[in-house]
Amino acid sequence: MPNQAAITLTGLTKTYGSLTAVDQLDLEVPAGQILALLGPNGAGKSTATEMILGLTQPDAGTAHVFGNDPTTAVRRGDTGAMLQNGTLLWDTSVLRLLKMMRGLHVRPLPLSEIIERADLGSILKSNTSKLSGGQAQRVRFALAIMADPQLLLLDEPTVGMDVDARRRFWSTMTDFTASGRTVVFATHYLDEADEFADRIVVLNHGRLAVDGTGDEIKRIVGGRQVSFIGPDRDWATVPGVITADRHRDRVVLQCADADTTLRALLTGADAEALRDIEVTAPSLEDAFLSVVA
Repeated sequence: MPNQAAITLTGLTKTYGSLTAVDQLDLEVPAGQILALLGPNGAGKSTATEMILGLTQPDAGTAHVFGNDPTTAVRRGDTGAMLQNGTLLWDTSVLRLLKMMRGLHVRPLPLSEIIERADLGSILKSNTSKLSGGQAQRVRFALAIMADPQLLLLDEPTVGMDVDARRRFWSTMTDFTASGRTVVFATHYLDEADEFADRIVVLNHGRLAVDGTGDEIKRIVGGRQVSFIGPDRDWATVPGVITADRHRDRVVLQCADADTTLRALLTGADAEALRDIEVTAPSLEDAFLSVVA
């Protein structure tokens, strides 16, 4: 299994009436890779995930998980999933839910390990109907890893979590994937994709828009950003500037040649009026917005 692709999608297509949710998608995810799946709402992320899990059948094309059809992979315990809209069994304790669901799996992880990895020790006696959004996400994560899967599909895994809980979640995830598991996660937190993913795939209108590492995708934007506090004028005419915007009192220049722009700013007529000058590389958000615009 380690030498076999975790996911292979070939010409995968799904339509709903006149809407094409996924459009001839070709994608291969090697075993052991952590892949972030990005895209605006309606880009096809959830539909593609559902077809990889066998919850939705494609209208055309194929999906394979470790060489098997998606349903077989789920039955074998090769695939685990944490879906944002996954409903927990209502009005029961967290511990009872874990014990009941664990009994459905062929080779489940020890219960103590599941509880530790999902950080559930403090809420085992809590009723599932009383859980906060972040606590419910941790229970969903426990259910996702319960079968000791080689492939994890995570849909917005840290939604509802505060900053500290998000940090603990990704620390746990890093440990869990250290043995070579494959993870595909969809997120709107672009900093998570940039920090934790080996590879980022952006979908737009059901098609693959861009595929690469965070650094490779950020190079799509090119240049650097120069920002500062300064007077209101037409900064787009400064040499080396591609675009100029103002965010409240701060001017933000997207530059093809930041050195040329800085020289022009520091020797120009407004030089003494400029304050708090910063030069930064394009962010993943900048690249994402340029791809899906």
